[in-house]
This record gives sequence, C-alpha cells and structure tokens, in this order.
Amino acid sequence: MCGITGWASFHHDARTRAPVIEAMTATLTPRGPDAGGIWLGERAAIGHRRLAVLDLAGGVQPMTDRTDEPTVVLSYSGEVYNHHELRAQLRQLGHEFRTRSDTEVLLCAYAEWDDDLADHLDGMFAFAVWDERAQRLLLVRDRLGVKPLFWAAVDGGLAFASEPKALFAHPEIRPRVDADGLREAYSLLFNTGPTVWSGVREVEPGGLLVLDRAGLHERRYWQLEARPFEDDRDTTVERVRDLVGTAARSQLEADVPLCSLLSGGIDSTVLTALLADELRLREGPDARIRSYAVDYSDQASRFKGDVLRTGHDTPYAIEAGAFIGTDHSTVVLDPCALLDPEHRKAVVVARDSPIGVGDMDTSLYLLFGEIRRHSTVALSGEAADEVFGGYPWFHNPGALAADTFPWLLVTGDEAAMPLNPELDLRIGEFRDDTYASALAAVRHLDGETPAEHRRREMQHLSLTRWLRQLLHRKDRLSMAQGLEVRVPYCDHRLVEYAFAAPWALKSFDDREKSLLRAAGRGLAPESVLHRPKNHYPVTHHPDYNRGLQNLAREALAADQVRALADETRIKPCLDTPPDRLQWGHRLRLERVVDLALWLDHYKPELAL
Repeated sequence: MCGITGWASFHHDARTRAPVIEAMTATLTPRGPDAGGIWLGERAAIGHRRLAVLDLAGGVQPMTDRTDEPTVVLSYSGEVYNHHELRAQLRQLGHEFRTRSDTEVLLCAYAEWDDDLADHLDGMFAFAVWDERAQRLLLVRDRLGVKPLFWAAVDGGLAFASEPKALFAHPEIRPRVDADGLREAYSLLFNTGPTVWSGVREVEPGGLLVLDRAGLHERRYWQLEARPFEDDRDTTVERVRDLVGTAARSQLEADVPLCSLLSGGIDSTVLTALLADELRLREGPDARIRSYAVDYSDQASRFKGDVLRTGHDTPYAIEAGAFIGTDHSTVVLDPCALLDPEHRKAVVVARDSPIGVGDMDTSLYLLFGEIRRHSTVALSGEAADEVFGGYPWFHNPGALAADTFPWLLVTGDEAAMPLNPELDLRIGEFRDDTYASALAAVRHLDGETPAEHRRREMQHLSLTRWLRQLLHRKDRLSMAQGLEVRVPYCDHRLVEYAFAAPWALKSFDDREKSLLRAAGRGLAPESVLHRPKNHYPVTHHPDYNRGLQNLAREALAADQVRALADETRIKPCLDTPPDRLQWGHRLRLERVVDLALWLDHYKPELAL
C-alpha cells in the first residue's frame, strides 16, 4: 500500500519543477513511510511513497519499463491479488520480469493490454501510468473504490494524488470551498466525483481517466449489473462460502506481519476463521493469526443501546478469538485519548474533510496505531453488510417505502451539523435531485416484482454510496498510521454474485445476512452467528460527553465556525447534561469541533 501523486501538462516542462513533485510526494509520507521516489519527464512528473508489503527489495517506485530512456512509468497504490496468475500468463506472452512484485506485473500488463489491463486485475488499486511514446496519462481505480484517487485541472493538463492534501502542494491548486462543496459534504449522500474541495474530483470506482493531447476522456470499465440467477439455496450457500474463502486466501499474502480485525460480529468472525484455517495449512497446526478489537474504559457498565448498537462487542470478540484460536488483543481507550486535540487534528488531516463520525474515527485511528506496532497489514470484514443485506433499512418497511436515501432515516439531520440557514444551500432539494439520479443508475431485470425491484435499489445505493464513505474512512485512517487494510468482502466476484441473488435467498431465515450466516456455519460460535447486527462502538462515558461539549464551545468561539454553523440548533446540545446527551446530538457537536480543526489547518478560501 502506498501513496501516489504527480501531474501531466502539455504547456510546461516538468523537468524544471522538481521541488513541486517533491513537495506533493512528501505530503503522502504517512501512507508510505518506507521509501519515496520521483520521476521527471518533459511533460509529466510522477511521485510515489511506499509502504513495503511484497518484494521488499524489488518493488521500488515509480517503476519504469527500462532504466535508460524509459517509455512507460508507473506509480501504483494497492494490491493485485491475482498477480501470480497474471505473471504466468504474461510470461507465456513473452514478457520477462526483473522482480517478484505485483507492481511489475501491472507494468507488463499495461504493455500487453493498454487500457484494458483493468479488466484483468483482481484487487484494490489506484494507479497512474505515463506513456512517453503516446504522451498520455492513464489513471485507474479499483471496482469498489477501496483505494482513493483524486485529480484536479492544471494549466495544460491535470494533477492527481491519493489524497487532496498532495494536490494542494501544487502551486496551481488551492484549498477552496464553495456552496457546492458544502452541499456535497453535509448532505451525507456520498457522491463519487465531486468533493468538498472546489475543482477537486475523484476518479470513479471502476473507472479510468485518460489525458492526452486530444483532451480528457473518462469511462467506466466495471459497474454493478442485474443478472439472471438460477442457483438454489444450497448451491448459493456453498458458492458464497467458496467465494468468501477464495477472497480471504488470496489476500493473505504478505512479506510483513499481518493480522485480522475481530469485532465479535459475524462478518469479521467468519473472515478471521477462514484466514486462521489457511494460515495453519500454510505454516503448520500451531500457527495463530493475531486479531484485534477496540473497546472503551467502563464500557461494560455504561453501555446504552441505540438504533445502531444492540450490545457490548468485547465478550463476543473474546469468545470468537478463543473459538478460532487467534492471538487476540483488545485495545481499550479512555476519554482523555479520544478528546486529545492532537489525535482529533490528526484524524481531520487524514480525512482532508470536516465530515467524520467523531469518537468512532478517533478510536479507529488509535486502534490502527496500536496495531501498527505489531503488524503492517490488517484484514477487515468491511462491506459484508452491503453485500449480504445486513443494515436495518433492508428490513424496515418504513425505510423501504421512504423516497430518500435509507441511511438518512437513521442519521437524519440530527447527525449532520446544522448549517447557518443564511447560506441557503438548499440541501433538501439537492438530496431529492441526487436520489432521483441514483435510482436511475440502478440496473434491473425484466419481470422483477416491486419488492425485488426495491431491494435491488437498496443494495445498489448501499454498495455504491454508503460503502464508499466507509472505505474512505478505513483507508484514510489506516494509512495515516502506515497500516494497510484489506477488505475481502469487496472482492468483485463475490459482490456480483450476491447482488444477482434474489432477496428471498438473502433473507431465507427471516433475518439479516442469511447467506453469510449459513455459509459461516462451523466457522463461528453459535452466539456470534445469531447475534443481531451491531454497529461500530462509541464510548458512553459521561466524561467524554462533558469534554466534547467543552471542545464545541471553544470551536464556536471562532468567527468562521459561527459563520457556517447554526448556533441556535447547537446550543441545546451544549446545555444537555453529559450523561443524557443522545448519540445524534453528540455527533452534531463532534462535527462542530471537526469543522474548527479543519478550518484552522487548511485555511480554505470560502467562496460562498
């Protein structure tokens, strides 16, 4: 896992601008703490920061097709899990290899298949290829958008980066926010393309972008399709178990220590069990995978259930770890660590955004920091809820009937920081228009029942929008600690198969995630298999609420914060006794604090 950046311009000689590409690359050092490099040509500058995971000696980047007068230059972030198979295929086609890295496989794949190389890749990736012969820049992003890739226009071309902060080190790109950006951030619709930053866009998941002398061209090489499904229940369960197992096994390769995130839910437990079984096959019966969970001080006694959380995770995580046979650790955090201004600032800077989820972000960042002391790679159960129908909105009649994004019925305006009404952002109108466009993008089969039609819409919205912000969160907070997190449930073959399966199969036991529960039989304790869906935990300690209220009061002392926030709707959250502060109102305060940190760090131009 790494950080990539650079630019291509047909108006300027990049060879005279070495300090610029060096500065852009340096901003990504947390993503790639092990090494860095740049390449300069007349029309392009390419930078790379490396987190060494495979072929520690041979995978140096930017990588070129030849050492003298290169014709192709590659900067790549991520993992291609089928690189062994591709290497064998490319050798048969006449290619020779100097290293055993997946980076070189990508380089040869481009030489063989040009833009169509993306169709051959299984993995999580974002990469840039500069072709000197064609004078052409290619940007490619993986199918689900696990790895980020941003770009912005510059004179005569474009600049790109794994994170917006690298773009802001280019003299032509400044941190600027307009009304459209605020709408994108605070509407909670998770569009891909536009960002909070004016002029900064994302390459679409499953998309590629080409810049040449003829201009800029974008296209999708992959998207979710509705396909006929003929498998019966037993065949489907077996196929799901095979697909999840294949994804897990393919993502276990690393030349550095790796571990698993084990929360005690069905998603992470099934995954960890498959990983542990494979590790024992490879290394012997005594091999044990490390597993990690997060908890908060006094959580057992102070836990309070809400619409997203049904119980305390730690007992289930410990039971699952013992059942599987992992070397399990629980990282326990106290309110002081969660409120520490340096930790909170680090999270905001990692995200490049004022929108997060408060202590859930800070705790994840701190968890990743603790894991990084022992491991360089972690595997996560992220995306199983989207793939198998685990969220409440898949099952709630009110959510199914609502003419809006289903998570807004859970988060709603309580969780979004109330913005100053004088800004007149028309977020309601924006949500309605975006929802109509989102539904228009869903592919359906002829003859679908209305119920099946609606469930397919729900799953499409979840996989193409809700999941994207979860993947962004996991990538940015893990890479800020120099930790690579892999997500086997995002394997595109699994996603395609599950998306095609009818809802009756996804809920055949009248519960969420029926297929995963059946496929995971024997891999997890019965208590975990039948446990209700539980969201990522939050602290319930009143000292945290009290400290957060104080931080929010300090944040509101800044003129820019008061200009953007609706103080009349924030004040009741400040006046509520700390032990009675509800999660939605608390998240409102979290976002006020994050807004102040974001404004202070980036000092953006506000064009409102």
